[in-house]
Amino acid sequence: MAASQAVEEMRGRVVLGEFGVRNVHTTDFPGNYSGYDDAWDQDRFEKNFRVDVVHMDENSLEFDMVGIDAAIANAFRRILLAEVPTMAVEKVLVYNNTSIVQDEILAHRLGLIPIHADPRLFEYRNQGDEDGTEIDTLQFRLQVRCTRNPHAAKDSSDPNELYVNHKVYTRHMIWIPLGNQADLFPEGTIRPVHDDILIAQLRPGQEIDLLMHCVKGIGKDHAKFSPVATASYRLLPDITLLEPVEGEAAEELSRCFSPGVIEVQEVQGKKVARVANPRLDTFSREIFRHEKLKKVVRLARVRDHYIYGVLLSCSGWSAVAQSWLPATSTSWVQVIHLPQRPK
Repeated sequence: MAASQAVEEMRGRVVLGEFGVRNVHTTDFPGNYSGYDDAWDQDRFEKNFRVDVVHMDENSLEFDMVGIDAAIANAFRRILLAEVPTMAVEKVLVYNNTSIVQDEILAHRLGLIPIHADPRLFEYRNQGDEDGTEIDTLQFRLQVRCTRNPHAAKDSSDPNELYVNHKVYTRHMIWIPLGNQADLFPEGTIRPVHDDILIAQLRPGQEIDLLMHCVKGIGKDHAKFSPVATASYRLLPDITLLEPVEGEAAEELSRCFSPGVIEVQEVQGKKVARVANPRLDTFSREIFRHEKLKKVVRLARVRDHYIYGVLLSCSGWSAVAQSWLPATSTSWVQVIHLPQRPK
């Protein structure tokens, strides 16, 4: 019986000890365990596999994927990062840029702005096609000029009072429909995801005047097309109390875990600890600092239960990628300088 339990633990749990982690590698392959049929079976896989959406809003998504191996779980993560198409700025036509931000750096920043548009409604632009059409291109215009505020107090030193349009935000990006796009997309559907992303700062007399062409692409080609800012997964925590924990020890045990993991209940006038929600735990291993408690708890993770956390960057999801992609990397945004528009 004990041997059978040990095998089940080895097959289904990754155990966290005080000085190491056991059962890290997958071992349930055919012929490894006597009495277990681990050959691939599609019906068994379909029976055990499931996806549960735990939380979803405009900016984040959390879901569970159960019944798969780490290789498949990581493949889904990589698909989210690199294979899902989005729309992003590919070409910037500069009429005038007298800000302190160089044209190439400005184009790089524009390329990382997430665009709210359904990529399924657009085609990939053909290689070598310089002029976009309404089926493969979105066009935005950015024209902002900084001036002094004539109504500002003379003794004021606040740029927000002294200047008008001294900060260029994504809200200043105006969608210019191409062809019949105005009939296909209602007003307000094509826009930057967030209207408060700072693009540049200006001072009186400085101006930014340019056009942007957005095309369809995938993150494998460039990070600006990645629809997620972060996509990660972790194994479902499995916390087991090996013996009853009562009294002050129950209170101390609850403090060793993240809030909500261990619950202290009153049972016949005694404080008794129980595992309430192991999913909330981050496995800080604080329990191993307590000699009396570390032997009454087993910390493990369920081998085939993956919890995905996704922070989105496009079509309603966050623009965190703009903060981590270095400005020295290849921007992949073509910059074209044009004569200034007539005043």
